[in-house]
Amino acid sequence: MKKICVVTGSRADYGLLYWTMKEIQKHKKMQLQIVATGTHFSPEFGLTYKAILKDGFKIDEKFECVLSADTPSAITKSFAMASIGFSNAFEKLKPSAIMVLGDRYEALAAATSALIHRIPIIHLHGGEKTEGVIDEAIRHSITKMSHLHFVAADEYKKRVIQLGENPQNVFNVGALGVENIAKLPLLSKSDLQKKLNILKGNKNILITYHPDTLSLNTKQNFIKILKALPKVKNTHFIFTKANSDTDGRIINKLIDDFVGTHSTISTSFVSMGQLNYLSALKHVDLVLGNSSSGILEAPSLHTPTVNIGLRQSGRACDPSIIHCQYSEKEILKSISRALSPAFILKTNKTTSLYGSGNCSKKIVKIISTIELSKLLTKSFRDIKPKEKL
Repeated sequence: MKKICVVTGSRADYGLLYWTMKEIQKHKKMQLQIVATGTHFSPEFGLTYKAILKDGFKIDEKFECVLSADTPSAITKSFAMASIGFSNAFEKLKPSAIMVLGDRYEALAAATSALIHRIPIIHLHGGEKTEGVIDEAIRHSITKMSHLHFVAADEYKKRVIQLGENPQNVFNVGALGVENIAKLPLLSKSDLQKKLNILKGNKNILITYHPDTLSLNTKQNFIKILKALPKVKNTHFIFTKANSDTDGRIINKLIDDFVGTHSTISTSFVSMGQLNYLSALKHVDLVLGNSSSGILEAPSLHTPTVNIGLRQSGRACDPSIIHCQYSEKEILKSISRALSPAFILKTNKTTSLYGSGNCSKKIVKIISTIELSKLLTKSFRDIKPKEKL
């Protein structure tokens, strides 16, 4: 039996990993192990480990590592605690390989611990660019530690190979978020409204904004967005709160203050849950902010996106996405354009760059055919002159 240890540190990565975990769980020659940490055990972020248990999974190892602060010092200490926690978990579980997704510091801690424990690393969603955040460097660092790569687009496959990885171990399977959309029975508009009572305006905008962690102006930048919103008439704003990145609590406090003084036009959630969030993403008129969901998932649902700032800079984007900077005038202009009949028509014709789903079956099938222990020794592969990637 191949023991595949899936690492999850937040509501976001768990939602993306769900179907792959299901495929591993039902494979006759694989054993699913789950290590949960990060914000899953934080009351402030909704105690989202409960969703893992509710979905019928067993959490094999769990530990807390998030300090109740989001300063660089606190996050560095959280990283150190995570490294210790993963080391203990891997020593106990002795997995055949670990699986990590993306670019969070918890994933980096897991990869670092696994590397030292001589455990092969399976990395999902590598090769992407997000130039406005430290996640950019973390993601590429995990790529260099990893042995098997499942990416979301050909552009990202080329970049992983450019980083010196063996092309035989790099596979474009599409985006996991697109698979969620294809497989989850999303709520109808009326059912979503009955459940959450959020579609209250003639227009409804879903706002998910996380810190640009390379910027020192998080508060000022988000205030510019908030100042623009009341000028968008007959519209209800649905906020999902920021993650535990540096300065995330600043954003969440500003959201609380805004909703407190604009309760008739806004609602906020600590965590909507995957089904509710994707259903909202489908039924709102626009996604606003800087979340990867506006880039990866929204186009598959034919929902326009206004992406603000540099957090997602460098990602491959569909034509249904409008990019703008932190200018009240530019934000309002971008919202107006995104809600225009011409742009909505364009969005409805969008075909996602990130595939049509079924990633998990591809991932598990490939893992089942590979002798994982032989992946541990890696050679840096130099790109030959004039070689086509």
